[in-house]
Amino acid sequence: MALIAPSAPVLSEIVDSGSGEHAPQFRESAAATLRRLLLGFLYPLRASRLAVLPAMLGMTLEFLLSPAAAASRFDEPQYHCWQGLVGVSDDLSAEAILARYRQGLFPFCHIGPMKWWSPATRAVLRPQETHVEKNIRRLIRKGKYRVTFDSDFAAVMQACGEPRPGKTPLTWITPTIMRAFWVLHRQGHAHSVEVWDDMGRLVGGLYGLAVGNVFFGESQFARARDASKIAVATLHYHLAHWGFALRDAKWPTRHLTSLGFHTITRDELARVLAVEATKLGRVGRWSVDQSLDVSSWQTKT
Repeated sequence: MALIAPSAPVLSEIVDSGSGEHAPQFRESAAATLRRLLLGFLYPLRASRLAVLPAMLGMTLEFLLSPAAAASRFDEPQYHCWQGLVGVSDDLSAEAILARYRQGLFPFCHIGPMKWWSPATRAVLRPQETHVEKNIRRLIRKGKYRVTFDSDFAAVMQACGEPRPGKTPLTWITPTIMRAFWVLHRQGHAHSVEVWDDMGRLVGGLYGLAVGNVFFGESQFARARDASKIAVATLHYHLAHWGFALRDAKWPTRHLTSLGFHTITRDELARVLAVEATKLGRVGRWSVDQSLDVSSWQTKT
């Protein structure tokens, strides 16, 4: 039977009685859940991921039978395989997430209780070293696209979780993750970048978590060519202007390398986080500084 791409999580809205703001209720259809369960079961059976499967199963069993023992793994993390599986925990409170990101950990899971990871190498970039391609500069100058920050965080997460053309229709950006990051967004820690076309349609963007002076990118999307590159360039110019020390992108990939990201070791990242992720940082709603002209930004190499 052919697999059909799962539909995106459903967003309905209720009014938050505390602020009057519309708070999304993140859900996915029954068909989407079933497909995610099936593909999520097959995902760790790939050859490149089989090595970590025994540790994953053992930690999941430990989490179910002895939650206290499972929680203790985060006190002095031990890393399994190059992927760096650390432990299993469904504590997705804002406090827990921020504390674990300061340790260099992040959540990634398709099915079952949440798994936390810290790969042996990370893709990172100093915002000041961003390379903005000439065609992106020209596109920005044309003024066809408008960029905003924190204007529609929920829609950006939803778009990032949608199936990609030519890719397996499986996402780790589940309603559980969306709800957790929505809380972080409301508290001023998680942020989105939106790119709008001249018809007012959301055509690109990204979202991530700011912890001190480090920005951890979670995901990005593009519905129009180069829209996500405009989002990245605009974000990085602001991060550089605001004094951010590092932009993390998690798993190293060829695509990230083409964008100028390089790899550092887990220990190197830990040394940066010990200093930069403990600073106060820029907490609160972000907005685009109209005085910053991304098209003429002279980056440092």
